[in-house]
Amino acid sequence: MRLPLTCLLTLAFAATASAQESKEPTYPQVNLATVWEVDATWPQKPAGMLWGHVPGVAIDKDDNVYVFTRAEPPVQVYDPSGKYLRGWGKGIKSAHHIKIDHDGFVWIADVGNHVVEKYTPQGKLLMTIGQKGSAGRDTKHLNRPCDMAVAPNGDVYVADGYGNARVIVFDKTGKFVREWGELGHGPSQFSIVHAIALDSKGRVYVADRNNVRVQVFDPQGKFLAEWKNLIVPWGFFMTKEDEIWVCGSSPMHWRKEDGALGCPPKDQIFMKFSADGKLLHLFTLPKGLDGLERPGDVNWVHCIAFDSKGSMYLGDIIGRRAQKFVIRTP
Repeated sequence: MRLPLTCLLTLAFAATASAQESKEPTYPQVNLATVWEVDATWPQKPAGMLWGHVPGVAIDKDDNVYVFTRAEPPVQVYDPSGKYLRGWGKGIKSAHHIKIDHDGFVWIADVGNHVVEKYTPQGKLLMTIGQKGSAGRDTKHLNRPCDMAVAPNGDVYVADGYGNARVIVFDKTGKFVREWGELGHGPSQFSIVHAIALDSKGRVYVADRNNVRVQVFDPQGKFLAEWKNLIVPWGFFMTKEDEIWVCGSSPMHWRKEDGALGCPPKDQIFMKFSADGKLLHLFTLPKGLDGLERPGDVNWVHCIAFDSKGSMYLGDIIGRRAQKFVIRTP
């Protein structure tokens, strides 16, 4: 039986279309994503220079990198190329976060000694907040403080911390100003006040780690907002544009063996938010295997900082190292 001409034309068209559809297009390989690649040559540590856990990293105006580690010396300073410049901090018991204020002074949180301290860049102690070696909850004592942020007027906002579920504020002389917070999961309540940052308008951002959220307050401690179900926050970095980077891990439930949520974390993520909580950038890195971490892996990432060229510096706990990642823009 002979098919009508219209059927033959239809079959021919379908066969041609099928052949065209099966051929993969040649996609233009255009890199539109901003990423960071590890600089495995950074830093060049001197022979015998050790790192323990690295919970803190900060960058000064000259892009020198202050690595805060649970080793000796606890504060180690490297230039952008990785050259070792100096080290100091004898007497610091257990490093946590480190910050550099608007005047270039270095602030450290010593969870082992229950204090926050202010130093010159060369390591001269200028001020101690809290009673060294003595934990408590009053206007003169801290309990395992985790982090601090310094306002332009010199006020010091302390994330106090593991032992006390509060934010406590001191003036530039170390005099108590105010505090807020208690243990819990409601607004203005905390469970591990793990990191803290201020923006140019004085808003206070708090990493409420066990509650899987960032809480935002005005300078007086009035609750403004919470960003939840996004990240288990471990460390902050505030940009000059009032955009805040948060490092940590994906939201997760508590496990029976957990003493603190996300230890160990299931992954390692980095998020940049606008001041109103809009997600602007999401970046991930592989979580390294314990003791077998490769360059570019992170393992319990704890802190994040950026230099003037956009390079990212990360410090982690189990990996016991700081790393530099060079930005690759579109």
